[in-house]
Amino acid sequence: MDEPRFSGYVEELDYFLRHVSAIVRQRGRSILSDFDITPPQFNALIQLRDGRNLTMGELCEKLFLASSTVTDLIDRMEKNGLVERVRDPEDRRAIRLKVTDKGRDIVKRVMAARHVYLTAIMDKVVTGERENLLVALKHLYNLMQEEAPGK
Repeated sequence: MDEPRFSGYVEELDYFLRHVSAIVRQRGRSILSDFDITPPQFNALIQLRDGRNLTMGELCEKLFLASSTVTDLIDRMEKNGLVERVRDPEDRRAIRLKVTDKGRDIVKRVMAARHVYLTAIMDKVVTGERENLLVALKHLYNLMQEEAPGK
């Protein structure tokens, strides 16, 4: 691509990525209100589910939050039965965070509600465009992962 056209393309791409992300985030927050869970709690559940029993420090890094903020968050989540603190069997000094059955159930139900929303949107997109969109997003994701810090 020639540079002037590429520049406008990147600006437009940035605009749509930010706005689609904002709409999905807003809709996600609306869905969360039906489950009596806050967005930070849901983000923590997702990280813990995907990260397999992280420590508090690891969770802080993944959420980009201060230790005191995550400690308060986990205290509330533990009180609500969403997570539990467990000693690491390999290092008794380390405490790991484990998602409870209740926490996994909430993630499952929230994700199902999100999928209902996205299905309704994607029903309005023709099949070929759906496939192209998915392929393009996967490709963009993979390229960004290769450029991610720490890689």
